[in-house]
Amino acid sequence: MTPNPLFGVIYHWLGGFASASFYVPFRGVRRWNWEIYWLTGGIFSWVIAPWFFAAIQTSDLLGVLARTPTATLAWPVAFGVLWGFGGLGYGLVMRYLGLSLGMAVVLGLCTVFGTLIPPLFAGAFQSKLLATTSGRIILAGILLTVVGIGIVALAGARKDAALSDEQKAAAVAEFDFRKGIVVAIFAGIMSACFAFGLAAGEPIKTLSAEAGTGPLWTGLPVLCLVMGGGLLTNRSWCLILIARNRSAGQWFGRGEAAGVGLPRNYLLSALAGTTWYFQFFFYSMGESQMGRLGFSSWTLHMASIIIFGTLWGFAFHEWKDASPRVRIMVWSGVGLLVLATVVIGCGNALAV
Repeated sequence: MTPNPLFGVIYHWLGGFASASFYVPFRGVRRWNWEIYWLTGGIFSWVIAPWFFAAIQTSDLLGVLARTPTATLAWPVAFGVLWGFGGLGYGLVMRYLGLSLGMAVVLGLCTVFGTLIPPLFAGAFQSKLLATTSGRIILAGILLTVVGIGIVALAGARKDAALSDEQKAAAVAEFDFRKGIVVAIFAGIMSACFAFGLAAGEPIKTLSAEAGTGPLWTGLPVLCLVMGGGLLTNRSWCLILIARNRSAGQWFGRGEAAGVGLPRNYLLSALAGTTWYFQFFFYSMGESQMGRLGFSSWTLHMASIIIFGTLWGFAFHEWKDASPRVRIMVWSGVGLLVLATVVIGCGNALAV
């Protein structure tokens, strides 16, 4: 099947919407500590959803993994462990900075590292980007993305600088700009390891295709491994917090969770976790349609997340006290990000 970058961009938009939306159900969880609902949702993100969809959409999943050399299996898991640290930080950033500003800072760093390091590591930066018209167009799209992210982040910083402490607390209950920025930088760098894990799993995608899996779905077995690595990190940290805070009883309606509707909490956490997984489900579909310059998918994914994350920020009134000038600024950044996804899509279309 010939790759279709237009469809690829649409899939990446769907993935970006899923990523930007996953934290919304968590906002409805009541009387559960962060570590309880994060781990509960994570079971769906890192275990149930990846293996379920890989099992139904790919051919001979277990056989493909059994035929994969051990070293090839290990690298996606290892990068998944590192990505897990970014995921932990990402959850904390949402608490400290809110959806719009938090996503801008984290994903700006994640975009640069996750997009450019794979071709640099493979020695293909010159041949695939600098030496071709399509590659230079994609580089222009990446630059537009970084500029757009910077504008959104600057707008967020100006918005927050103009708010009183009471207004900041009303928009983001645990707002802490200094702490949030530090965590965001760490999370952005570590989150890029997900892209490295996908690149390391390319031989697995080939084996899956040889087993009869359609081109849209060959990346799903790799997701099982990278997500598994993320599980190791997140589970370990959550268990430490559960022991420290003695919060395990909240799963059974004890302590602070007494009287809360447990089925509702479980349902919302499952919805959040599954939505988180769908960003990568659609990412793998989008990457399959981007042709030989598929590593540019990471930029498309990041840009889409910030576009929809900013829209959610407006929906939750995080920008209601911002001045008209700041609002114009943030919408200008979003407009640049939309333009960047179109430019990158055109660059990939030329390369097909």
